[in-house]
Amino acid sequence: MPKIVDPLERRRAVADAVHVVVAREGLEAASLRNVAEEAGLAIGSIRHYFTDHDELMIFALQELGRRVGERVWTHADWLLGETGSGRGDRRRRTEDLLAEFLPLDAVRRDELVLWLEFVVAARTHPPLLRHADEIQQALHGLVLRTLQGAQQAGGLPADLDVELESVRLRSLLDGLGMQATLFPHRFPPELQQAVVRRHLDSLVAAPPATPGPDAS
Repeated sequence: MPKIVDPLERRRAVADAVHVVVAREGLEAASLRNVAEEAGLAIGSIRHYFTDHDELMIFALQELGRRVGERVWTHADWLLGETGSGRGDRRRRTEDLLAEFLPLDAVRRDELVLWLEFVVAARTHPPLLRHADEIQQALHGLVLRTLQGAQQAGGLPADLDVELESVRLRSLLDGLGMQATLFPHRFPPELQQAVVRRHLDSLVAAPPATPGPDAS
């Protein structure tokens, strides 16, 4: 009997090939021919599962977001549903969640390389940009909910502007992740983690909000 091929599994295998090519040579090298060669398939087989190159790149980007998201949600599910454990557990889990956005090992470093390649390309490619923005917004929303949960649990000051702080934290993670990806010898994992811990410490010790100069 002929082997039955699961279409989703095959599409994901092709996305894997895209990721390998992009991590090794950059997004511009991810032609249908190169991806097919990496996947061990004929170009015609690639076209059987993807109508064109754009659809393949979008799916590869979505797969990247899905894989990172699955790991992130293993921590988020605990944090957002947790009610009885102490602050120490919540802090550790928060650090574990945020660590998923940093290149602390080979897997996460490769993922950040891929993300940077995709978002740079997305700047001039609207279909890719829309999907990149959806992933970015989903991850930002998760960081916001994490800070809101910590505030509700009493781990952050009640008057802390968590919406603003979520933007600041995501900016820190984005910048730190990019720097550590480009210059890993200058930003070892221990330093990256220390920077995140210091930032979280600053949130706990944040001074009360002060009115602006126009406030009466």
